[in-house]
Parts: sequence; structure tokens; C-alpha cells
Amino acid sequence: MKILVLSITMLFACSIATLGHGGKKHKKDSTSAQVDSAQHKQGDTVHHHAEGMKPDESKVTADLDDFPSLHPLIVHFAIVLIIIAAALQLINTILMKNHLAWIIGALLLVGSTSAWLASTKFHPHTHGLTPHAKLVLEEHDRWADWTNASARIALVLQLAYLTFIAYKNRNQNTSSDLSGPTRYTRIAAIAIALILIVSAYSVSRAGHYGAQLVHIEGIGPQGKFLEMEHDH
Repeated sequence: MKILVLSITMLFACSIATLGHGGKKHKKDSTSAQVDSAQHKQGDTVHHHAEGMKPDESKVTADLDDFPSLHPLIVHFAIVLIIIAAALQLINTILMKNHLAWIIGALLLVGSTSAWLASTKFHPHTHGLTPHAKLVLEEHDRWADWTNASARIALVLQLAYLTFIAYKNRNQNTSSDLSGPTRYTRIAAIAIALILIVSAYSVSRAGHYGAQLVHIEGIGPQGKFLEMEHDH
């Protein structure tokens, strides 16, 4: 059973990641945007190389202050934890295990907090973007907003669900799994799973556009096109 659960979890995570990075449309758009980006960079190369961060070759492990933005370090917690929480919640709609529900709640708490921090306090400010890069950034931010909203809703519902089962178990004088999950607890678990699927898909889409900004538009490496956080 443990092997089956692990296999389903890995399969679900991989499928979400594939959805987030699939589609030929983005490759086509990126190809057409490379011309605009190249033209912009030709006139702006000296400016950005002068203001971009230069790595310290005397040390292998960079300090946190060496990064132009901590956004990439924070956002990966949200991506991984929200997707795993969605996979586990989907499994738990069948198993209905209390200990698994608590694990999902913990993953959601850390994941939704990471998503919020990545999109607010640690969201990098940009400048000098091409028109196409601005469109990509708007899509990235739009899916990030969907991630934040759906993850928070799922977290609130999961906390309410955990409060209910804790109260029910206390009245039954047991800390084990619910004896015969009720129709309403299963419906609640399914509702949370559906919201988490939306959140997992949204965070994968946001990650897709984030990768496009970095690896295709060239925004972020060595601080290019970014306002340095330590300058504020």
C-alpha cells in the first residue's frame, strides 16, 4: 500500500508539472519574442552589464546578500509543497486518514506562506523590460495571484476540517482515524482536493512563466533588469 501511495503521488506531481510546462504556444511566442529581446539587449547591454551583479569567484557558496533577489529561493517551497499537498489530499479523499490530513495542513501552511512571501515581500522589482517580457510578467503575476487565493482558501478549509475532526474525536475519546467517515467529511475532503488541484495547476503555470522570464527573456541572472533589494 505504501508503494502504491508513493507511486500515485509521484505520478500526480509529474502530471501537474507537465501541464505547467506543456503546450507549443509558448515556444512559438518565445521564438517571436527573441527578436525583440535581442534588439533591446543590443542597445542596453552596456547598461545592464554595468549594473548587474558580479559573482565573487573567491568563494563557492554564495551568501544570501549576494543574490539580487531571494524570490527564487522562496518560491520553490511553494511550488513543491502545494503540489505535494494536492496529491496527498487527492489520495486522502479515499483513505480518509487523520494523520494524513494533519500532514496536508502543515504542508499547506508552509506552502501558502511561501507563496505569499514570494509574491509580496520577496517579489523583485523590474525595469527596462521589453513589451513582450512585460506580457510574460503579467501572466506570471496573474497565475501567482490565482495560486495565492486558492492556496489560502484551501488552507482555511483544511484548518476548519482539522478542527472538526479533532472535536469529533475528542467526543469519541479516540485519537485514531474517524470510525466510518461521514458523508459530509468526505465531501469536504473532496472539495479541498478540487481547490488544491486548482492551486497546484496555478503554481505550475506561474513557475512556467517564471522560468520563461529567466531563461528566455534573461530577467534576473546577475541582477539584470532587476532593482537590487539591498539598494532599498
